[in-house]
Amino acid sequence: MTTRRDFHRRSLEDREGFWAEQALLVDWFRPFESVLDYSSPPFVRWFVGGQTNLCHNAVDRHLAARGDQPALVWISTEVNETQSYTYRELLTEVRRAAAMMRALGVDTGDRVIIYMPNVPEAVFAILACARIGAVHSVVFGGFAAASLAARIDDARPALMVTADAGSRMGKLVRYKPLVDESIALARHPPDKVLVFNRGLDPELQMVEGRDIDWQALAARTGGQDVGCEWLESNAPSYILYTSGTTGSPKGVQRDVGGHAVALAASMKHIYCGEAGETMFATSDIGWAVGHSYIIYGPLIAGMTSILYEGVPVRPDAGVWWRIVQDYGVSVMFSAPTAIRVLKKHDPAYLTQYDLSSLKHLFLAGEPLDEPTHRWIHEGLGRPVIDHYWQTETGWPVLTAMPGVESIPIKYGSPSFPAYGYDVRLLRESDGSEAGAGEKAVVAIVPPLPPGCMSTVWGDDERYVQTYFSTFSHTFVYSTFDWGTRDADGYFYTLGRTDDVINVAGHRLGTREIEEAVNAHPNIAECAVVGVADSLKGQMPLAFAVAKDGARLGSADGRRSFEQEVMHTVDRQLGAVARPRAVHFVTLLPKTRSGKTLRRAIQALAEGRDPGDLTTIEDPSALDQIRDALLRG
Repeated sequence: MTTRRDFHRRSLEDREGFWAEQALLVDWFRPFESVLDYSSPPFVRWFVGGQTNLCHNAVDRHLAARGDQPALVWISTEVNETQSYTYRELLTEVRRAAAMMRALGVDTGDRVIIYMPNVPEAVFAILACARIGAVHSVVFGGFAAASLAARIDDARPALMVTADAGSRMGKLVRYKPLVDESIALARHPPDKVLVFNRGLDPELQMVEGRDIDWQALAARTGGQDVGCEWLESNAPSYILYTSGTTGSPKGVQRDVGGHAVALAASMKHIYCGEAGETMFATSDIGWAVGHSYIIYGPLIAGMTSILYEGVPVRPDAGVWWRIVQDYGVSVMFSAPTAIRVLKKHDPAYLTQYDLSSLKHLFLAGEPLDEPTHRWIHEGLGRPVIDHYWQTETGWPVLTAMPGVESIPIKYGSPSFPAYGYDVRLLRESDGSEAGAGEKAVVAIVPPLPPGCMSTVWGDDERYVQTYFSTFSHTFVYSTFDWGTRDADGYFYTLGRTDDVINVAGHRLGTREIEEAVNAHPNIAECAVVGVADSLKGQMPLAFAVAKDGARLGSADGRRSFEQEVMHTVDRQLGAVARPRAVHFVTLLPKTRSGKTLRRAIQALAEGRDPGDLTTIEDPSALDQIRDALLRG
């Protein structure tokens, strides 16, 4: 029997042989000519010359063996609806959506922005893009108009697909007005907007000549047999924007063939998902987990995928476990934040339902603390596997691989590097390898394996400068995450090394939030840091200097001003980026060269020693930070 160590070793020592075997897990219209082209580091091309299609691998190829098996089950506790689609029915809907896109002039290589809640039509649109070779860019519905406009201008879409509204905790979330506002802000707006009207927003307004009603167009284009466009393996499949240390988001570009192979392999070796079984990933389709493990991964594996619209505690804290029982879920994927939310509720919910079908619960998104890991494992009585990956990688970097070998799980550890990843822990000071128990940067020696990002959309130089320039003497991919390794070789992740905040798995750039705070007309400057939060992992905390401090003389004035700033951030970025608090000071701690000492501010906010302050220009600025924190 192959061991984890041998499996991983071979994936690095015989990359071409290893990945050629994994490539047998998907269908190829034209065989690839070579497995790997790494002639222009750090850019890597996988399965060169091969032609395939993600939609074919996710839907069409399963018709003969499992056409009448459920492929997608939509469960909404927001609108109390459930819908199920077999693989045959899913193909019909995807063809219909593809015909609609063709009718609206979308061609192979065009970009389509999808700004929708977790509804089946969003999945139809995503797979339709893959079918015709359009490049989809799904934007999380929690982002505000300005953030959506920035993504529009970068992607320059031919079409936007949206819905009238979504719902969260029973409250209406209006999508269409945000789309209208974003298009008004954008310099390169799409010509057409396809609108799926759920009937949730009675005030829905359509723009004549631009907005197209989904249902009406579907009625005219239904029944058309839109075939798959066979794409070269390295053609772009999608763009998914992620925050960076600068204000502008980065478009993570994924390929077609490498993506398909990586996900197919992960379903076998990591998630142990078998054709005919059911997978339930609790994510939103706007995040990488939603792409990889609600849509492509389980469907490529011939599984039934659960698409959930709702929260983990409505109608009660047992809703997810009831779904596991009722649908015989074998593989479940969620986030540590969600489990910490459930910890606040009666633990009896964990044992109220029959969970015997559940082989593994996987958790990722932010570091998983040991107490939470222990609590959910002991409460469910099922294996709980922490694993670590990024939007950029598209599938796990650190994980147990129960499909290869069963290993002991350590609470709070994502275990070991996955096959294909040459992971190192490097000292920030000089790039040398760290020893056991030493905090260092998690880095990957290239070439990156299949399924990882191929570049930053439209900006190869930014890809190199962002990810491969952290260490001057060592050419590696930096994850920008701290990690350690214990004496047994188990890895632990410890949070970000850069100015990106991980809020419940949502990555937010401090620079973006600072720009949103500065948009308030009475803010002169500000600093935003990420501080530890027991529920969400991290939360933004803002320290701002007012242009006119007249309102800051009273507690009521400060609270009112703080609420105004919060609303400004909501309008600019969305509530997901709202700081936990806004503290007002008259100056920010800076070096004599003018650099804001964010790490010192963060240390004070977390009750830690701010460290070496010999370069600070005015020590009284830190006293103001301390006073503001004490004042609350």
